[in-house]
Amino acid sequence: MMNDIKKVSVSKEKIEEILTRLGKEITKDYQGREPLFIGLLKGCNPFMVDLLKHIDLYCSLDYMDVSSYAGIKSTGNVRINHDLNTNVEGKDIIVVDDILDTGRTLSAVVSLLKARGAKTVKLCVLLNKPEGRVAAIEADYVGDLVPNEFVVGYGLDYNEKYRNLPFIGVLKEEVYSK
Repeated sequence: MMNDIKKVSVSKEKIEEILTRLGKEITKDYQGREPLFIGLLKGCNPFMVDLLKHIDLYCSLDYMDVSSYAGIKSTGNVRINHDLNTNVEGKDIIVVDDILDTGRTLSAVVSLLKARGAKTVKLCVLLNKPEGRVAAIEADYVGDLVPNEFVVGYGLDYNEKYRNLPFIGVLKEEVYSK
């Protein structure tokens, strides 16, 4: 698996710094409130689990399985594979995802949650790739910026592989151009 990685983009140590910083920001911003964290499966898992350990608030969790990717490309179609079990009406929502790339998925999710009556909707992403953006959306909480390269690890995948890497790495092009 390591032979498929061209370079480490965000180290394990840098991820820990990001988690601490974002946890403090969210804790400060949501004092006196009980946000509902909605993770977008599957990529959010490591990030969301570790982020919540740094948040000193009462909160609740739910997940959506939403996809718009096939291989390394966005299909342009956002599909809900599994919807929420929680009523979001009147709630302060923080949507957690691994990466904000094209913005299509997060834009669709934000619109859906607002249509369902969420009081507020904020976005928290581990990575922001502004060069890939096609939808007009920005995250409220951002871990780190990454260039327009295909990254994997710490939840991010290529065809369901590499999610278990403890860092974010750039995948060698020959791996996905076969």
